[in-house]
Amino acid sequence: MVSEQSDAPNGETAPLALKILVAGGFGVGKTTLVGAVSEIRPLRTEELLSEVGQSVDDTDGVDKKVTTTVAMDFGRITIRSGLSLYLFGTPGQDRFWFLWDELSQGALGAVVLADTRRLGDCFPAVDYFEHRRIPFVVAVNCFADARTYGAHEVSRALDLDRGTPVVLCDARDRDSGKEVLIRLVEYAGRMHTARLLDSVG
Repeated sequence: MVSEQSDAPNGETAPLALKILVAGGFGVGKTTLVGAVSEIRPLRTEELLSEVGQSVDDTDGVDKKVTTTVAMDFGRITIRSGLSLYLFGTPGQDRFWFLWDELSQGALGAVVLADTRRLGDCFPAVDYFEHRRIPFVVAVNCFADARTYGAHEVSRALDLDRGTPVVLCDARDRDSGKEVLIRLVEYAGRMHTARLLDSVG
């Protein structure tokens, strides 16, 4: 967990910054979510999709997508006074997964964005965070042309561990994205506290 908290002069507490990953399949809305909630101009590493990548980038269901993240997205949001989140959006394609290990170092937790039209695309991200015991929430990006499913249905379809939160969101909407992040911070905090108690018990 990235923690920049330290004791400041006069007994005040210095601001705390937490690192959060935003992951998921290709074209699910990771760049959109980071851009919607970031209070700074987000760093983006997008490149135009090319004919060369057609054989490896499955654009079925996201035909209008013309760019793709090739390294990461970065943004920052203040949740409340003294608490900021640094957001790192991961690339979605298999060929860029080698970057995930670097990006996940020191992360408090992750948001796994899901698209119910291509739900299987988020399985690799779910598996990645489960195996590394990194707390995560699944945020279903509710596209207008997608069938609506409840959180319980999505949880069952993804075979999530019991208690893993599933939330519905609109990645374009700042308030909706902020609610997802708050839910993650609360859940990750509970998970880290429980593990700490287990280790000393």
